[in-house]
Amino acid sequence: MAAHLSAQSPAPKSLATPTPTPTTATILNAMDSAEVQQAIGLLKSNFINPAALDEVELNRATLEGLMARLGHGVMLLPAGGSKEAMPATNVPYSEVLDNHIGYLRLGELSADNLKAMDGALKTFASKKVDALVIDLRVTPSASDFGMAAEFMKRFVPKGKTLFTVRKPAVKQDRVFSSDRDPAYDGMIIVLADVDTSGAGEAFASILRYYDRAMIIGQPTAGRAVEYSDLPLSDGKILRVAVGEIILPEGKALFPHGAIPDVPVEMSAADKRQVFEESLKSGMAAFVFEKERPHFNEAALLAGTNPEIDVTDSAQDRGARSAAKTNLRDPVVQRAVDLVTSLAVYQKR
Repeated sequence: MAAHLSAQSPAPKSLATPTPTPTTATILNAMDSAEVQQAIGLLKSNFINPAALDEVELNRATLEGLMARLGHGVMLLPAGGSKEAMPATNVPYSEVLDNHIGYLRLGELSADNLKAMDGALKTFASKKVDALVIDLRVTPSASDFGMAAEFMKRFVPKGKTLFTVRKPAVKQDRVFSSDRDPAYDGMIIVLADVDTSGAGEAFASILRYYDRAMIIGQPTAGRAVEYSDLPLSDGKILRVAVGEIILPEGKALFPHGAIPDVPVEMSAADKRQVFEESLKSGMAAFVFEKERPHFNEAALLAGTNPEIDVTDSAQDRGARSAAKTNLRDPVVQRAVDLVTSLAVYQKR
């Protein structure tokens, strides 16, 4: 009996799940107004540096904390304001990929770019394009929502509500609807990421809401708001979100932005390089693998081997050229793959 008992393993002790330590933000958010005032009073009377807690410093800390909490909802700009620099690639660009997929990089949602898009859509129609990839990854923040609505009307059925700009402070809502027939009604894939901001976020979300498109890429900026620049006495500007875009189902895009249906990552540096080089060489080079030449009967008769020749040539170009050749846009690649897969499925 003793030998039997000694051979048994001891019963495992149940381990209680440790309670996670609450973060400072969690504790602070649980405090009511009286507790906050009490904590500030204790700080003022006990902290080793009273000058750090005078009225000016407390007000600065309050404003800084509010700006941190409100995110893109408020910004403090230097005297004269601050205009966002437009990237060199923020120009409309279009191309036909794989002989049937229209690629359209919009850039800023402006009147000039709207004309460029209309021209590209007509060109796509003449080339029998049956799928469209709309790239919004260089579409900056903009408060001209009326112009943004004009872009959306090219793809949303006539009579449908596009979005509402809601301004709670003045109890003013502006509703935008489509008043024309779409210029394109085929398959659409929208590409977006953190550089997709403002009206571009609404554009992507509206097309998805009406089942006109899927979104591929990364979450957008969360800045689908209308700003008002409020001057301070010393010339600085307090830029405050005074209106927000509300989707037809009543959902706001601020502050979380649009979440993609298919997440695909790409570094900002690679994206910038691809966009810059595509203006010269096109997007296809960054989407499709170039087919390697193979040894065949013609090469046999000529006494050559194209497989060896291409390998030697690649080695001679050096590491920098090889790196450039390997540069790809995985977001556009995923969109093209999805279009191809859906086309195969629909034929069955």
